[in-house]
Amino acid sequence: MPIGKRAAAEFFGTFWLVFGGCGSAVLAAGFPSLGIGFAGVALAFGLMVLTMAFAIGHISGCHLNPAVSVGLVAGKRFPASELPHYIIAQVAGAIVADAVLYFIASGSATFDVHAGFASNGYGAHSPGGYSLAAGFVSEMVLTAFFLIVIHGATDSRAPKGFAPIAIGLYLTLIHLVGIPVTNLSVNPARSTGPAIFVGGWAL
Repeated sequence: MPIGKRAAAEFFGTFWLVFGGCGSAVLAAGFPSLGIGFAGVALAFGLMVLTMAFAIGHISGCHLNPAVSVGLVAGKRFPASELPHYIIAQVAGAIVADAVLYFIASGSATFDVHAGFASNGYGAHSPGGYSLAAGFVSEMVLTAFFLIVIHGATDSRAPKGFAPIAIGLYLTLIHLVGIPVTNLSVNPARSTGPAIFVGGWAL
């Protein structure tokens, strides 16, 4: 399949991952008395990956994440020559998703982009006030095990057709663990989108 078509699928998939996941955090998580909270945001990210994996996995492999693409190159499961195309598409998809989310959220008079906009952070910008070291270790460990699950679930010896479910559920799980620490990323594209709009956390 042409690299252009696969990169387009990655753009589309990453758009929906970031729009759905970050959108749930920005628009629904803290809604008075009815907010979905951390558990709802975690489920939103997991469901977005699960559904996108079924929708575009047969086209691009549904990486949606530069860390996943790099990990698959390291595991000799993806050609390094195609890595730049995927990363550009993933980051672009995340930025466009956050541009759309910013436009929608700005429709409310109470919206304040500097309140976080689902950005990742530490210290004062960590939901639980966790340190840089704690944030670094949590992101490193959770990303590493995310890649282990992806490699295992997509191995030729694994049960066929269940990889999206395992990967989506694991992403839900690590969000339940990591949101209080850094708002959880495990995905440089997902981090880049909100960061562009929040800027330098100028309050």
